[in-house]
Amino acid sequence: MYRLRLSTLLIIINVGLLLLAVAGVAAAAAGLLRRFADEQALARVGQAGLTARQEIGRSGDQALMIARLLGERPTLLRLLQNDDQPGLAGFLGQFQQTSGLSACAVVRGGQLVAGGGASLPWLAIAGQRAGPGRFLYRGAPDQPLALGASAEIPGLPGAQVLVATLLNQRFADELSATLGADVRVGAPTGAAQPSASRRDDLALYRAEVPLADFGGRPVATIEVSLPTTSLEQSQAQLSRSLGLLALGVALLAGLTSLLIGRRLGRPLKALASAADRIGHGDLTTPITVAPGGEIGALATTLEEMRWRLLRLTADLRRQQSESQAIITGIVEGVFSVDRERRIRYVNPQAAAMLGQAPSAIVGRFCGDVLNPQGPGGARPCADQCPIVHARFRDGAHAAEQLLLHDGRRRTVVITSAPPSDGQQVQVLRDETELEATRRLRDAVLTNVSHEFRTPLSAQLASIELLLDQLPALSTDQIGQLILSLQRGTLRLTQLIDNLLESARIEAGRHSIRRRPVALDEVVEEALELTRPLLSQRAQEAAVSLPFPLPPILGDAPLLTQVFVNLLANANKFAPAGTTITIGGALAGDQITLWVEDQGPGLPAGQGAAIFDRFIRSAADDPEQRGVGLGLWIVQSIVERHHGRIEARNHGAGARVSITLPVEAQGASAPAAG
Repeated sequence: MYRLRLSTLLIIINVGLLLLAVAGVAAAAAGLLRRFADEQALARVGQAGLTARQEIGRSGDQALMIARLLGERPTLLRLLQNDDQPGLAGFLGQFQQTSGLSACAVVRGGQLVAGGGASLPWLAIAGQRAGPGRFLYRGAPDQPLALGASAEIPGLPGAQVLVATLLNQRFADELSATLGADVRVGAPTGAAQPSASRRDDLALYRAEVPLADFGGRPVATIEVSLPTTSLEQSQAQLSRSLGLLALGVALLAGLTSLLIGRRLGRPLKALASAADRIGHGDLTTPITVAPGGEIGALATTLEEMRWRLLRLTADLRRQQSESQAIITGIVEGVFSVDRERRIRYVNPQAAAMLGQAPSAIVGRFCGDVLNPQGPGGARPCADQCPIVHARFRDGAHAAEQLLLHDGRRRTVVITSAPPSDGQQVQVLRDETELEATRRLRDAVLTNVSHEFRTPLSAQLASIELLLDQLPALSTDQIGQLILSLQRGTLRLTQLIDNLLESARIEAGRHSIRRRPVALDEVVEEALELTRPLLSQRAQEAAVSLPFPLPPILGDAPLLTQVFVNLLANANKFAPAGTTITIGGALAGDQITLWVEDQGPGLPAGQGAAIFDRFIRSAADDPEQRGVGLGLWIVQSIVERHHGRIEARNHGAGARVSITLPVEAQGASAPAAG
């Protein structure tokens, strides 16, 4: 964020105030100038309108005088008495041109004798006149107004002369040139008094003066207008003058403010730099003494504050180092919360235990971070929170099941201390592995006990039957009992082999020997080992392998155990009397073999979960489900052979497929393990 300096601030304030004052004066002066200019212009156009009306009146008087002069001309009388029409027309035309009239005519006995100049309705004008005198006549609204006069011709009763001047554009232009304003003679508006106004839409000052005939009837309106450019020019000139004045004053004020601001700002800048160093942790650089009363007192106060902060910071750093060494050195996780149970501190052990970065934990509500799960999935933050209980006791602790953000669950014991200075410290002790180990041990013991009890009970029953009824038993019956003992022994051997194999894999001591292996022989040996189990449930094994199968590099006994476990698994889940199929296919440098049954298939969403340790499927709830190690061992052996395993539903049952690489026999075997 940009901060203004003192000199810049003083310049802005002074220049702004001056510009504001000049702008106010300019606005007031412009308003006064416009008002005065309006008044002057309106008075001017109003006076021009009255003057134009007076000029029209004088033109009427002049027309009357000309009419009398024309009526007294002897030539006119002689031409009329001789009834010389051509001569009369020429005389009137010449008189009209020399006198500056628009038209003239002679009327006698209600008839037009002759005329000159513009064509006018002389008979209508003469009929409108009751006697000699001036007249104003307009024939039609679109025709110009005729200003004229009539006079009797002495010595010729019933005859009179009429002269007229048209108040047309020419007449108006002559008036405009005389008055210095634009003059127009228009139709009457009905106004009885002169008026003047400013027309901003036309950019004009306009005055309207009614013009009446010599009988007092309104016949026209004199319109006088002046443009407003004179006011605009005056305002523009005033604005330029005030702008130049304001610029000069602003430059002077800015220079003065700059000098004063630099004088005051230099010691303040030094103090601001010192305060900035203190704010960034530099407490070793001393603060120089500044001149002036207030600024000097401020510098002294800052120096005292620096010494106090230096001593206090040293003590706090020593205490923080000791506390940090203790908190980071313990095994348990530690975090603190405020009154709203928002996390304010967390040590690395607690962050690692919760599976989140410390920056993602601090500031959040502890219940949202820990996510404890109570009975039924409800969070105990409202009723059973040990942090709240510790506020009313000397302390509290509770075992919690935490649901981490990645879906894992963790069992912890939370020990909460009473609040101190608005902070509460909690200690987390992880008991997840211990609890999981206890649960796993109990589950394994329960499964092993159940799985061993069933075949041992069957063997014990067969032995008791042999001991009690041996002399009475036939050879076939004895063979059936011995076959039952064989199947039970095979079942126990398989369980023991799986447990031993699991222990070797977990201990990391299991290795494979890479030798050329014929997979068809491995499959045949696995069938021989599991044939008693298949016969017990009247199941058949159908083998459909491609021929010839290429040899692979691997451990034959371990691969035999893979197919034994797969066949035993299919035997348990496939219904009695069904067929178990062993098939295969070649694809490039890989070979895929599968075991397929006609059982109920895999439950939805458990395709990959059945290969986990101690996972037992309950799809058909068979009588014997094993301890959940068979498929886990199969997966471990296949992965050590650089292969992969897959389980999916196929047709009416389930298919477990293993894919192994076909390697050249001469290739060097990788390290076992």
